[in-house]
Amino acid sequence: GIIEDRIADVPDRYVLGQNYPNPFNPSTVIEYMMPQSGEVALVVYNPLGQQVARLIDGFRAGGTYQVRWDAEGLPSGPYLYQLSINNEVVASRIMTLVR
Repeated sequence: GIIEDRIADVPDRYVLGQNYPNPFNPSTVIEYMMPQSGEVALVVYNPLGQQVARLIDGFRAGGTYQVRWDAEGLPSGPYLYQLSINNEVVASRIMTLVR
């Protein structure tokens, strides 16, 4: 499951926070910030580069958001998560799932 909350004011730049806890099992929280409105995609990829989750996909107002993701059913290992705004990748980070 995925839960998203807008938690704070509008920042001055795009930021993709490191997930916490990290490593995680089975759920983690990812924070992202955007200075202006836009189409947001937050996507998770496995080590083979296959998309395993699409956490956010749609229009968001500028602000700071937290997304809680439950990786139930996925194997242990590193996962890349990537923030795109208006179809342009602005940041990506690695998180580790440990069973």
